[in-house]
Amino acid sequence: MQVSVESTGTLERRMEVQVPAVEIDKAVDERLQRLSRTVRLKGFRPGKVPVKVVRQQFGQQVRQEVLGDVMQSSFAEAVEQEKLTPAGGPRIEPINVGEGDLKYRAVFEIVPQIQLNGLDTLPVERPVADVSTADVDAMIQNLREQKPTFTSVEREAWDTDRVTIDFNGTIDGQPFEGGAGENIPIVLGAGRMLADFEAGLLGARAGEQRTIKLTFPANYGAPALAGKQAEFAVNVKSVEERHLPELDDEFCKAYGVEQGGIEQLRREVEENMRRELADAIRARLKKQVLDGLASANPIELPKAMVDAQVRDMQIEAARRMGARDASQIPPPDAFQEGARRRVQLSLLVGEVIKTANIQVNQSQVQARFQELAQQYPDAVQAVEQYRTNPQMRRQMEAAVLEDQVVDWLLERARVTDKESTFKELMNFGA
Repeated sequence: MQVSVESTGTLERRMEVQVPAVEIDKAVDERLQRLSRTVRLKGFRPGKVPVKVVRQQFGQQVRQEVLGDVMQSSFAEAVEQEKLTPAGGPRIEPINVGEGDLKYRAVFEIVPQIQLNGLDTLPVERPVADVSTADVDAMIQNLREQKPTFTSVEREAWDTDRVTIDFNGTIDGQPFEGGAGENIPIVLGAGRMLADFEAGLLGARAGEQRTIKLTFPANYGAPALAGKQAEFAVNVKSVEERHLPELDDEFCKAYGVEQGGIEQLRREVEENMRRELADAIRARLKKQVLDGLASANPIELPKAMVDAQVRDMQIEAARRMGARDASQIPPPDAFQEGARRRVQLSLLVGEVIKTANIQVNQSQVQARFQELAQQYPDAVQAVEQYRTNPQMRRQMEAAVLEDQVVDWLLERARVTDKESTFKELMNFGA
């Protein structure tokens, strides 16, 4: 096999491969021999069809199959011989696929060579925070607010009241999709409706008719309504006052605490908050490390890898949106920046793994599986199912390996501590 390689760009390569005709003919003969033992032709017993007859019937088809297989296998052999790492599948351009030697051209991109820089100067600001008594109090209050009860009142509606309404909205006098509703409960101040709409309900009484005028925000989720002025005819059907539950045993049981009352609930809440705080700090550290790694190591990215990542992100987005056919898949432009970042980080993280010879920590993988399994009644069986699922195991190993890379980079980064609070780090109450 003869191979020649030409650089046609920073990452693009054009490789010409020539495979001797004798190798092609040998592969065709071998395949025809195997076919003669299995093919069924009228007038011949199974396994007794002469090779000559098989060649007459299937020779051209077999040759085309062999050519395709040889191009695939010879390409893999050629890039290994030339010590090239393709970033995606090649574009094959046949030169000679008739009689004689097989000749073809393969055009493809290679994975860039990476020289890691700035690992000992990555700036990282590590948040330092704790869970205070006030933080636990605020969380308990939040739990109370998740289980309110409401009673009807005759007074005007205040903040935190629940107002049930019928409404009909129009734009330029015409109704619009989603602009009408009946028996819609709205908790004032909850932020689930537009702020101007909620403000228009403050002070309302049951049985009152109101007109609320507002302008949809320019970035409103429904583009057809963005920036439009609307008018809503509102019928207030009821006003109800909110009551929060007492901090008693019933309240504690509602959150899974059967014994120990409020003190036990507070202990469990604080424990969960500390776990969430540790996860939040870890997430911030990880983002800073990876951002710093990308900033210090700009690299040219193979278009094939970026395009493949864009397609994956399109499919992810379509699945989240519940798209039912290809016409509903979001356009690729919106994913270009995110795809480029994913590809860059994937290449850089891979280079760190190679440079530092990082091996996945199987103990951490097992610990992660056990942590996931705790949410199931039979944790032991769940761990075994996770462990024996190849796809799940690969995903978990990749996640653990990435965390090991972050730890390795943190050991070399310039880390400074910054005092913070639980509320700041968790955006609590935002």
